Amino acid sequence: MAVGLGPLSTLHPVPGFELGIASAGIKRPGRKDVVVMRCAEGSSVAGVFTLNAFCAAPVILARKRVLGSVRYLLTNTGNANAGTGEPGLQHAVRTCAALAQLAGVDDSAVLPFSTGVIGEPLPVEKIEAALQAALDDLAGDHWAEAASGIMTTDTLPKGASRQFVHDGVTVTVTGISKGAGMIKPNMATMLGYIATDAKVAQGVLQDLLRDAANKSFNRITIDGDTSTNDCCMLVATGQAALAEISQASGELFAKLKEAVFAVCMEVAQAIVRDGEGATKFVTVQVNGGATHQECLDVGYAVAHSPLIKTALFASDPNWGRILAAVGRAGVAQLDVSKIDVFLGELCIASHGCRAASYTEEQGAAVMAKEEITIRIELGRGTCSETIWTTDLSHEYVKINAEYRT
Repeated sequence: MAVGLGPLSTLHPVPGFELGIASAGIKRPGRKDVVVMRCAEGSSVAGVFTLNAFCAAPVILARKRVLGSVRYLLTNTGNANAGTGEPGLQHAVRTCAALAQLAGVDDSAVLPFSTGVIGEPLPVEKIEAALQAALDDLAGDHWAEAASGIMTTDTLPKGASRQFVHDGVTVTVTGISKGAGMIKPNMATMLGYIATDAKVAQGVLQDLLRDAANKSFNRITIDGDTSTNDCCMLVATGQAALAEISQASGELFAKLKEAVFAVCMEVAQAIVRDGEGATKFVTVQVNGGATHQECLDVGYAVAHSPLIKTALFASDPNWGRILAAVGRAGVAQLDVSKIDVFLGELCIASHGCRAASYTEEQGAAVMAKEEITIRIELGRGTCSETIWTTDLSHEYVKINAEYRT
């Protein structure tokens, strides 16, 4: 039921970055559920991770190792290895060690990532048995296959790619992501992998990823649940024949930032478009806030409201639910008489009450669309924020009710 999400566009290979896919049969025999990614020696690697206190074992390990000399990223689907305690951490260590031995690198050069059911032991033997096949499959043009390999409840693979030219040299940025439910990131998304052949100092790369995630992955929500396994990685292989970007300034950095932001935004919004059971892609835009935080508070109050999300599913312009959500967002000394609310360009509420020109027929026409913008003007200041979300359908309940059966 993905909204406005079709087949993958061209995903350009990134020199110095390869991807291999294999089947471990973790949840289903024959399912390609193990993905290995290899970074060229000397690559810079940055990561952002979930803030969930019950973070998964692979998150704990990857967070410790990301500042080292990373060569391989190992992902499995079908099992989150979360809520598994010390045995889960040892399982993550063991799978990394198995890959490291096969690849001839130090154990610390492998970062683990898992996604799937929480609370079940990681099937280490199945993953270990699939590693050689994944290594044998490594190729620079396997982005699309890897995008499918990291899926769980996703209905379609998600990826984006950008290229730009600097001093006659083409630089590539390509990324993939997965996620359709348990989405309200506090860093990035369920899983995201982005690579570029630019050469970037690790500190600059980390700041770039954090900034990009805050404007893309950290502005999406499907159900308000922050996963235990959220990770997003940005790899700079340094294979492009250009000088290293050692500071966040200059023409080359500006071009790279634009490309990274564009890829992050596209794959983040793809997650919302493929939200579990989603029939609507909803932009919540909050303008005129005194601070960015209060804009976010209002935006998330609207985006997380089950009453608003079910009204969206029903194409019901129940604008009173929007006003109620804005009013309970916790904004101090909120003057409701200054607030206007719009569906698209249609003003549905003005100065805190129903707009004089508004009719239900006009509202229903906007709500019937697959892509809807809810715009809230607070009239308090100059700050603005935008969040992307979905409706809440019967199918969402069905998918999550049957997730483990």
